[in-house]
Amino acid sequence: MVETLSADFFTDPHVHYRRWREHGPVHRIRFPDGVERWIIVGYPEARAALADPRLRKDIVHVDGLVRAKRPAAAASPLSLTLLTHMLNTDPPQHARLRKLVNKAFAPRRVAALRPRIERITDELLDALDTGDRVDLLRGFAVPLPITVICEVLGVAVDDRDAFRTWTTDLVGVVGREAERARATAAMAAFLRDLVQAKRSHPGDDLLSALTLPAEDGDRLTENELVSMAFLLLIAGHETTVNLIGNGALALLRDPDRLRELSADLSAVPDAVESFLRYDGPVDLATIRYTAEPVRIGDTEIPTGELVYVSLAAANRDPDRFPHPDRLDLSADASGHLAFGHGIHFCAGAPLARLEASIAFTALLKRFPDLRLDIDAADLRWYESTLIRGLIELPVRLRP
Repeated sequence: MVETLSADFFTDPHVHYRRWREHGPVHRIRFPDGVERWIIVGYPEARAALADPRLRKDIVHVDGLVRAKRPAAAASPLSLTLLTHMLNTDPPQHARLRKLVNKAFAPRRVAALRPRIERITDELLDALDTGDRVDLLRGFAVPLPITVICEVLGVAVDDRDAFRTWTTDLVGVVGREAERARATAAMAAFLRDLVQAKRSHPGDDLLSALTLPAEDGDRLTENELVSMAFLLLIAGHETTVNLIGNGALALLRDPDRLRELSADLSAVPDAVESFLRYDGPVDLATIRYTAEPVRIGDTEIPTGELVYVSLAAANRDPDRFPHPDRLDLSADASGHLAFGHGIHFCAGAPLARLEASIAFTALLKRFPDLRLDIDAADLRWYESTLIRGLIELPVRLRP
């Protein structure tokens, strides 16, 4: 019998993953839209799947499979407008698109952003310090990465509230097609105008650079530019928002770990890796499909099936990480899959790590007595299979 993904999955997916893992590393699950998909939950199986060329990512083929399995769904002409980017392509097209952005996120270039990120962080904490009870997401975790990625790409920071609204609808749970269609149309129109403006009047920013031909003469088409801008804006802030939010919540629910880290801020970079392992910002990695039968454990997934790899489940596999449901800042979190694995490993990982390290260092230095100001059971989570993130995080900055 195929299990249906229930509403309580979004509050705590790990309850489900622990139960599923007892019966094997891969499971066929019916999603809220009625379409059955496969979810991989074991660590070695997830790591292997993320690098398996038989699990393809071509978004046009994925779209066709979804519609074939859900024939009553209306076709959306805008559905692929924002999605033909490097995360949804296979070799050799993937390599062509990725090489155009890899340089922008090289460690040396990311490190050069540190002074600016530190200034933005201090300004946000100054603004927070006007009261004792605040929403740490709205006041800090959301505006920090949005401001940074907007500056990197050359986008007006005034538009960041619109980005957040669009993102919330775009990464929401499968089934809310009307909200997703409206957000897609609005963001596609905005990004198309932005790309045209960068082509006409390029500046000293990443998006302007992407409008120019590469050294070998290759040049992105307008649709490719729009999709790339979408990926960089959404992935460039949404994951970091929830890395900060989920990491902060993990500390707030474990006051001993919060005191431990506040007393030794040099340990923050390693703590960030623990946050990524314990409750990272991505639950199910973006969708794949089987180009041929693929055996995982004792299960053979047929050709033409939709497959998700659960990064969250893999990162709590007890066979890979001892005591996985406990936040242990001294444990070795290396090898976690929070940023993926293989050719689709997150290009922005160095920037996310830098932002999170700066954010937690400054936050705990300024407010070492930070406390949760809501019962943890009353916290609300976004109903998304992609993003693992809170809707709000009320805290008290001081006792």
